[in-house]
Amino acid sequence: MSSTFEIASCLPVVAVMLPLVGAAAAYLVGLRWGLLRNWLCCAVTAGSLALCLAMYPDIARGGVLVARAAVLLPLGISFRVDVLGFLLATVSAAIWFLATLYSLEYMRGEHGVNRYYAFLVLTLAGSLGTFLAGDLLTLFIFFELMSLPAAVLVIHEETQEAVRAALKYLFMTIGGSLFFFFSMVATYQFAGSVALGGRGLVGEASTLAFLTFMGFVVAFGIKAGMVPLHVWLPDAHPVAPSPASALLSGVMIKTGAYGMLRVMYEIFGLDLLRQTGWPSVLLGLSVATILLGSMVAVTQFDLKRRLAYSSVGQMGCILLGMSLMSERALTGDVFHFFADAVAKSCLFLCAGVIMKETGKRDIRQFGGIGHRLPITMACFAIAAFTLVGIPPFNGFISKLQLSLGAFDAGMPGYALALLASSMLNAVYYLPIVITAFFDRAAPAAANGAGRRRLAEAHPTMLAPIVVLALGCAVFALSSENWPLRLSETAARLLLRR
Repeated sequence: MSSTFEIASCLPVVAVMLPLVGAAAAYLVGLRWGLLRNWLCCAVTAGSLALCLAMYPDIARGGVLVARAAVLLPLGISFRVDVLGFLLATVSAAIWFLATLYSLEYMRGEHGVNRYYAFLVLTLAGSLGTFLAGDLLTLFIFFELMSLPAAVLVIHEETQEAVRAALKYLFMTIGGSLFFFFSMVATYQFAGSVALGGRGLVGEASTLAFLTFMGFVVAFGIKAGMVPLHVWLPDAHPVAPSPASALLSGVMIKTGAYGMLRVMYEIFGLDLLRQTGWPSVLLGLSVATILLGSMVAVTQFDLKRRLAYSSVGQMGCILLGMSLMSERALTGDVFHFFADAVAKSCLFLCAGVIMKETGKRDIRQFGGIGHRLPITMACFAIAAFTLVGIPPFNGFISKLQLSLGAFDAGMPGYALALLASSMLNAVYYLPIVITAFFDRAAPAAANGAGRRRLAEAHPTMLAPIVVLALGCAVFALSSENWPLRLSETAARLLLRR
């Protein structure tokens, strides 16, 4: 599919507005009827997923869904849904629905539940609006609608650590927003437009154009957890409730990489980037992100902090893929968005079960836990193997495509960074799995309850984990790997081939 055609559709607007209105409704309903609020949130997230899936027939035949909603804002906002936006929006909505279902039991008896559900659904509206945006202004609005309310999820526990983490997150988010805003204004000065979907609005290299490019790198790099702008991420993810951590790591940080991808290929364009060599800055930062995130993860014994630093390393792989500017690298890049979102969400939800059922978060105390939580730890193992890059899981396919893309781009040395990523992933993931299933030295320490055998988590917590674990492998084993096919199409369209 090398060419596309536009189709006017209200589906993008409705998909974004449903959780926006649903968040307010959930809060109001929750003031009197907590159970009704919980199931309302599940219905809203399921509805957004259904609306995203309803876009598929038009996307499959090469269409691009467009919608303009001037009545919502004096300047007007626009939506433009191509293959890339559709894939990421659909995956996001699916993970949001699973995380909301998981929350039904996880948040039972917790404080601030009404606030939690309202902001959980509100951030879905921001994420979907970001992935479906048709121009930089719309992307900016929904990027902020996702980023600022997410601070409420970070601070939810109201501990000193949560307050510090939320403040750090807020300060860096606001700083990133300023860089985004001024780069967007500069883009408008260059081109008289901020529309996405073109082949490059900024046509000539200049000092101001380079500063604009770097402004976008900083703005989106903060959200993506790119080194050295990652410092908020390892503090924010561990203190948030586990379903919120799954969304922060699995989806929300992907919006930063997504924005970077759109800006590189649709605002600056492939020709200008190759002419100037500006992506070399991002190449260096991506390798630093891969290595630092992975190496620091090895040193962490708190499970959620280890997963948080792992997220930094995986985002480095995504940033690397878009900087190589070859078709197979971009295919692996888009597919790694999907692979990491599914696997990392699964890992954080597994972490929530482990901590809730055992009271433990130090991985050195996980001896024998796999015999007490066999389904949870089996799913954890599958997601971990995915991120290590063991075949036949999704992570193997994405990292293979990324490595082949490095050779295609004439830069085979970057394939070594991907190999190092997989090796370090093995170093910090496999010991957890081995300890859980093969270390019987301290079973009492694993369950905190003497000889009492632990039962698995409640079905509403376990089902999302199982679905995500299956998602790590089922597409890779299928003859019709539709996320990979969509990734290939998205790569060709970004390169205009």
